[in-house]
Amino acid sequence: MAHVDAGKTTTTERILYYSGVTSRLGNVDEGSTVTDWMEQEQERGISITAAATTFGWKGHVVNLIDTPGHVDFTMEVERSLRVLDGAIAVFDAVEGVQSQSETVWRQADRYRIPRIAFINKCDREGAEPARVLDEIRTRLGASPIAIQLPLGLGPAFAGVVDLITMRARTWDTASFGASFTDGPIPDDLAEAASQARDAMVEAIAERDDELMAAYVAGRELSEDAIRTALRRITLGNRGVPALVGAAFKNLGIHNLLDAVLHYLPSPADFAEIRGRDPRDPTGAPTLVRRLGRDGDRADTEPLAALAFKVQIDEAGGTLTFVRVYAGCLRVGDAVLNATKGHLEHIGRLVRMFANHREDIKQIEAGMIGAVHDPVPVAAQPSLRTRAEEIDSGPQRSKDRNHLAARVPLAGTREATDGRADDLAGGAIARVPLAATRLSTGDTLADPRAPILLDAMRVPSPVIGVVIEPETDDDVARVAQALERIAIEDPSFRVTTDPDSGQIVISGMGELHLDIIVERMRREFGVRARIGNPQVAYRETVTRRGEGEHKLMRTASRAGGPRGEYGHVQLVVEPTDRGGGYVYENRASTSEIPQEHAPAVEAGVAEAVERGVLAGHPMIDLRVSVVGGSYHPVDSNHYAFKVAGTRAFVEAAHRAAPTVLEPVMALEVVTPDEHVGEVLGDLHARRGKVAGITARPGVQTVACFVPMASMFGYATDLRNRTRGRATYAMELDHYAEVPQQLRDDLIASSATPGA
Repeated sequence: MAHVDAGKTTTTERILYYSGVTSRLGNVDEGSTVTDWMEQEQERGISITAAATTFGWKGHVVNLIDTPGHVDFTMEVERSLRVLDGAIAVFDAVEGVQSQSETVWRQADRYRIPRIAFINKCDREGAEPARVLDEIRTRLGASPIAIQLPLGLGPAFAGVVDLITMRARTWDTASFGASFTDGPIPDDLAEAASQARDAMVEAIAERDDELMAAYVAGRELSEDAIRTALRRITLGNRGVPALVGAAFKNLGIHNLLDAVLHYLPSPADFAEIRGRDPRDPTGAPTLVRRLGRDGDRADTEPLAALAFKVQIDEAGGTLTFVRVYAGCLRVGDAVLNATKGHLEHIGRLVRMFANHREDIKQIEAGMIGAVHDPVPVAAQPSLRTRAEEIDSGPQRSKDRNHLAARVPLAGTREATDGRADDLAGGAIARVPLAATRLSTGDTLADPRAPILLDAMRVPSPVIGVVIEPETDDDVARVAQALERIAIEDPSFRVTTDPDSGQIVISGMGELHLDIIVERMRREFGVRARIGNPQVAYRETVTRRGEGEHKLMRTASRAGGPRGEYGHVQLVVEPTDRGGGYVYENRASTSEIPQEHAPAVEAGVAEAVERGVLAGHPMIDLRVSVVGGSYHPVDSNHYAFKVAGTRAFVEAAHRAAPTVLEPVMALEVVTPDEHVGEVLGDLHARRGKVAGITARPGVQTVACFVPMASMFGYATDLRNRTRGRATYAMELDHYAEVPQQLRDDLIASSATPGA
């Protein structure tokens, strides 16, 4: 995991070569690497999707996933970290800790993933591993422990000094780094290496009581004792072993692989896993699978596996990647899909090597493989969406309120209930996925011992564009394309504008949507017009508000249809930013009977999704139903649903509603002579500069700027700096829009088709 261009894929390519998986070294610039197998990855020279593979090293089997570095594809990092036990964080020795370095580090923090740091590109001019270590401490709040020193820097970089063995290692360029020589430390580095070793031992002793006792007692510390203590520190997330190298020059990879075995966890390091009862998906994770000491019981425990990625193959079938935590998944098994509540027949299992696969009979505990379903994916409007299937999961109350789409596509994590609209008239309201197909986030379990594992977090889209099929024939192709892409990518959403009928696709950024649109054209032959980008605005309330509605209709005549009665009283209050949407029912059953309570909740949820000002979903609010009444004959679900909707709208209008816009954390690296122009442009875009960091020749500007102001920024920045500046940005938070913009958005929403 790393910032874009830090060298993840190049490092992965060297790992596969030296471990014997491949017979030649691929090159990112030439589009010949194993893990960048997509056509667009090869053309653009960046990773777009997470690629899983397996290799062996010194008698151990290692599952490896090469993740994208661009923030637009952060979902790939999220899903990978959910199922991996450890991570290699790659840093550029020149650029240091960059914006996406911070993002992926926080993602790993959330899952408590042990890490080792690999400071790459030490062969480049301006490489400063010591500065990178300082930035890891200050910007990431981590505790890096340098276990190597570089032999030279920049073009003079030739190898590394191992501070544990106190030996120098250099690599043979003629063998492309496949062979190396260990020897004594050069005399001019001996003193520096001795000081660095002392600092390393002190850092380890400070974080490990066992080594501290030996260190204070003055006993000789063996290499094994140091490695064992450092392993304990790493597994406890109390420190991060840091190595140096230059993957492109084939330097440092063997040490990195050894460090993976020495310091990162294996499945045998985990004594248990915890999950929830599928009958109570919002409850505490009280169910336990005991894996035993050194994992010796893992294969004999009841099955517990998590589907973390779906990939469409060339024939239209699906490859669902799964991590098996306990038990064993075998061909021919009938296992419980604990997320959806039905059995899945396992017809074929494969082990993946990027986009190549190998048939296997089973996936053991601790391993990653894929379930192959050969049935082609097809749009099936009459079936429920994947989103509806998992909307009742543990994160429902929070996740469903960060929607960019009021009508989501199959494969998304949040949705509102409703029936699929017909694919007619050039409008696509919903393209659902068969309820029996495995999907991202599903748990597979032994039917006799059900368990529900936590799924991964799905980030909210921040940008959308309108897509219009050019001809009637293109409508079906658009439906198929959107269906397949949404199955693969949970961070991709689709909505239809209720007034204009236009299809809006939403994603994590301009590059994300560019890739999707290009895939639609190339892979599905879709001819479509693409509109201007749209910002994913939200609405919220700023104070407490109360609302009440009583729907009361009497029967028109004796013997005719019954009347309708529903009465709801509720309170709306703001929560902290990021609090999502929280719903509470505090009304007694004597006020709102239990059978009608879900209808009230559904009515409120629909109103929350529609918003009350400009038609945008509402977030960061709590809705509490506090009272109501019912009629023993005339009350029904419809009446309470309508009453809930109207009571919420009334309360929200009394709670001083406002519009929020996504604010991006932007980082611009620019030559000194262009800093003034860059700052002036950011000010014009309503940006707020948070800080400027200088290093020789360049300055890094950290800034918060509204997403609405950033369309086309790549071209503008390139023109202002003659192509010498670079930038990266990611969603940081939502903030209230200026009054004038709010008025414009409200006015626009009031204009049909606007």
